[in-house]
Amino acid sequence: MNAIKELRKYLENNASTEPAKILARLAIALANDRQFPLSELYRLPYDEFQLALELMQDWRLDRYYAARIRLFDVVLNDVLPEELRS
Repeated sequence: MNAIKELRKYLENNASTEPAKILARLAIALANDRQFPLSELYRLPYDEFQLALELMQDWRLDRYYAARIRLFDVVLNDVLPEELRS
């Protein structure tokens, strides 16, 4: 399973957790070509840290456009709705 799809599923199942919010912010930073503090990645548990690394690798390849759209549906609607509307 590619990392973008795996992250989407992770976020759907863990939307209210702090690791999910960190991963969602990473996805937003990647999508908007913004800086992301590495210190946030270091706060992730090991498995989520690995997922973040895989996400960055997949993102760089830029071949999962449809999966990214579904990921942002989860980010915008389930994980960070209040942060992005303010």
